[in-house]
Formats: sequence, C-alpha cells, structure tokens
Amino acid sequence: MKKSRSQFICQNCGYNSPRWIGKCPECEQWNTFAEELVIKRKTDEANKPLSHAPIPITQIPKLDMKRILTGNSEFDRVLGGGIVPGSAVLIAGAPGIGKSTLLLQIGALLASRGKNILYISGEESLEQIRLRADRLHIESDRFKLFIDNDLSAILTLMRSEKPDLAIVDSIQTIYNSDMESLPGNVSQVRSCGYDLTINAKESGIPLFMVGHVTKEGNIAGPRVLEHLVDGLFLFEGDDQHVYRLLRSVKNRFGSTNEVGIFEMTDEGIQEVKNPSENLISDRPERTPGTVVTVSLEGTRPLMVEVQALVSSTSYGIPQRIATGIDHRRVAILLAVLEKKVGLKFGSQDVFVSTAGGLKLAEPAVDLAVTIALVSSYHDKPVRENTAVLGEIGLTGEIRGIAQVIRRIGEAERIGFSQIILPKPNLKGLKHTSGIKLIGVQTLNEAIDSLF
Repeated sequence: MKKSRSQFICQNCGYNSPRWIGKCPECEQWNTFAEELVIKRKTDEANKPLSHAPIPITQIPKLDMKRILTGNSEFDRVLGGGIVPGSAVLIAGAPGIGKSTLLLQIGALLASRGKNILYISGEESLEQIRLRADRLHIESDRFKLFIDNDLSAILTLMRSEKPDLAIVDSIQTIYNSDMESLPGNVSQVRSCGYDLTINAKESGIPLFMVGHVTKEGNIAGPRVLEHLVDGLFLFEGDDQHVYRLLRSVKNRFGSTNEVGIFEMTDEGIQEVKNPSENLISDRPERTPGTVVTVSLEGTRPLMVEVQALVSSTSYGIPQRIATGIDHRRVAILLAVLEKKVGLKFGSQDVFVSTAGGLKLAEPAVDLAVTIALVSSYHDKPVRENTAVLGEIGLTGEIRGIAQVIRRIGEAERIGFSQIILPKPNLKGLKHTSGIKLIGVQTLNEAIDSLF
C-alpha cells in the first residue's frame, strides 16, 4: 500500500519540516520552504530477500578502464586523464561563466574524433545553440541536439541513441513528471540527478550535467546531488578577468587537487598552455609591494604575483581587504609582523591581492604575502628575478613546504635567478642547476636577504 503526505522542504539546503516555517533552522534563510508531496511504500525490510550475495574482493575481475581523451589537455588533466565510460560528472558554476560554451567545445572536439555526442538542453532553443555553435565554428553531423525538459523522454532517447557522451544542460531545468513539484526544487533535482546517474552507469554512457551555483557560491539544489555524481568540478572566474579556472572538488577517478586554466576569447574558451608566463607577464619591474611566488595547484606549479598596498588610513578604523587570499590569514601575518618585526599597522590600510584572479589557499605563499607587505610598508622593491617560498609560523619561524623540487624547476624554467625558501627544505636537496637557493629560518632573515 502507498501512503502519501505533504511536507515542506527548504529549497536552499533540503531541510524537511512537517509544517511551513518562515526561517530555515539549518541554513537560516527566509521564505525558502515549499510544499511537496511525499509517497512512501510500506515494505517488510527485515524479510526482504537479497538480490545477490557478497563477493570476496579477490574474486572481482580487474576493470580495464580506457579513458576517452577529448583533445583538450587542460580538461583531460583535471578529469584525471580523460573521460571515464559510465561516469556521471557535474560541472557547476555561476550563470554566464561559460559552462555551456566549454561543454559545447568539448563535445565538438570529441565529434571531430569520430564520437557521437548528444547535447540535451532545457534552457535554450535549437536556434540559440546553433548561433553559439557558429561562433565556435562547430560543424559535425555527429553532434546532435535535443531540446526537452522531461526526464523520461531524455532517458528514452539516451537508450535509443547510445551516444559516446551525453551532456545535460542544466540539471535544474529537468523534471520528473511523476512528481508534482516544479523543476529546480530539491525533490526534482535529487530525483532527476539520481535517475540520470544510474542510467549512465548501467548503459556505460558518460554523462556531463551542468549545475548552477547560488549567489553564495553553493550549488543550487540538494547536497545529495554532489554525493551521487562521480566527479564535481567548479568552473570559476569573473567578468573582470579573462581567465577561467576548472577546479576539481570531487573525483572518484583522479586527484581532487587539480585545476585547469582557460582563457575567454572571442572564439570561445581556449586552454592556457603556459599559465605561469601569462600570470606574471604584466608584472611591473622594481616596484614596491610586488613579490612572485610558486603555488601548487594539484600537481602543477604556477608562478603567481602577490601584490600588497600599505597606506595611511583616512578613516578611524583601518581597512583590511584581501582578494584571492584568505583575509583571516592576512590578519595573522600582520600580527606576526607587528610582534616579531616591529612594524605598526594600527594606522595603516592594508590591501592584498593576487594578479590574474587566482585564489591561493596553501600556506606556502605566506612568506610572499609578508614580504610584499614589508616592501610596500617601506616603499622598497625586492631584488629582481627573485621568487619567495615558505610558510610562516606564529613565532615568526619559516616552516618547510611540500614539493619544493617542482617549485624550483618552474621558477628556473621561467627565468628566475634566485629563490628564497625555508632552510629545512635545503636539507638533502639535490639541485645542480644555476639558480641560487637561499635558505632562511626566521622572518627577519628573509627580510634582510631581500632588501
């Protein structure tokens, strides 16, 4: 027998309530509850027979997983080496960031390699997609478009067409006709995402789903959608920068620390072959407040310029603004500079940013941020062609960092002649190139060696 009842679900976080309430106790958002019909089936779970018995792991045959290469090296690397057959991947990002454009280009690359692509859109018409395809110079009979929002029609088409890759744009526009709720709410997104993922695994058809993010930066819809898919990748960027970042958040078939760098051009989104040179190509020479460091994004070292500006405040309370770097980390570094170096920032406005729109989260850039602050404070530039690496402790000590060989190699490839790095990293370091390595133990030592 079936029992049906109504419940109220928060459309922001998925919290359930038996009655309507104005403010969600989970995400603290107002007026986000919507009534949805819930159907429960009574089953005797205790006496339900097993469909199959457990199997020893040694008796399970090894899977020869052959990935599908798209031809876009940045995209393939972030995915872990290509597309895995039967995988379900969610590409999320803010509206207008370029998710649809990127997937159109990936589909076109695969179609040019003889793969059959099925692009399912619930947002745009055929004519709108064709206009974008003309701008991207996409011409292939293997690239097929289908416009529909009905889940059952999409699943039927995927089973009949059996494409090499299916793209659903976007998951928030697809609806299950068996449910009374509107497309985009929690129940619909959860149901459609689950059915599409199961179909991908049963048929072996790799699936890309496009998902939008809210203004807070969270993926629209329930968190359970993130747990259903095999891979979650965030497409980041803003209107002020031409660079776009494809960041791996979850990947069952590869690393979760990889990032791909793309550039928005008139002809679509192009991969950046040498991001280090592009990121520091416009840096000013011999200018106070600028320092170059080497940050690791997954397995890739990137040369990044850190800029700082320290000036006398015009207000009663000094400003502390950081872009691309955690403002709380900047506050800690300012406290270390005041305590251990004697610099006074109580009457100074402090602005810190990273060039190119990159977000740096690893502690290995601490020393670069600190040196940039000192350089701007004293209005003195650091030595030319010098890269700065190191993590700073609360007592002013310079701590060792990971994968220093990769960082040194990238700085040497770009043409830097000197690197300031933690002294512990010099122990056992086999380095025979011409680049000069200077090890420091304290923040004061680093400052003395750079000015």
